[in-house]
Amino acid sequence: MERIICLAIGYLFGLFQTAYFYGKAHGIDIREHGSGNSGTTNALRVLGTKAGIIVFFGDAIKCILAVVAARLIFGGSNADSIYLLCLYAAAGAILGHNYPFYMGFKGGKGIAATAGLIASFHWYFLPMGIILFFGTFILTHYVSLGSLLIYLGFMIEMVVCGQLGVFGELTQAQLIELYILAGFLTVLAFWKHRENIKRLLTGTERKTYLFKKNKEAI
Repeated sequence: MERIICLAIGYLFGLFQTAYFYGKAHGIDIREHGSGNSGTTNALRVLGTKAGIIVFFGDAIKCILAVVAARLIFGGSNADSIYLLCLYAAAGAILGHNYPFYMGFKGGKGIAATAGLIASFHWYFLPMGIILFFGTFILTHYVSLGSLLIYLGFMIEMVVCGQLGVFGELTQAQLIELYILAGFLTVLAFWKHRENIKRLLTGTERKTYLFKKNKEAI
């Protein structure tokens, strides 16, 4: 039951579509421009750097809040399994971001929300996430490639940390459940980026810049 509650809490937080609401405040539906995604990269390309930064932090914070809510509600009664419950809350937030029911289940790709997961789950994950994403982005300017590498690093680090006992009192069965859930999120990220992967393989993926060559006509 705790898992379902955490998923539901996360999904509710994930429903706040920062890019969609920011776009509406500026007179557009972000889903009708650029890639059609309600996420950070599309907001950056369509509405500019300021919009991209606001959307990124908005989507990351909603996942952080979902994890914090799980800790506050279950940290006392389920202290031994709190890492697992926090991951369920984060998964719910990512699902809410990717598939908001009130937008016809058409949201974003969940990477900014995943940044919130990495920032709030355990501090061990933050340095690797920063290095993988920003290192890749600075060198290649491919947001999609950096996003996919974040998930690969996240999955590997999750297993390594789990087996080293970083997550406290989780049983081996709970650790396996943790790995399966992390694996599901990784597969989901690759599925949401399937078109990007095709373009990366063919050399046609669009590069993204923080301060130039992004903004599209509305």
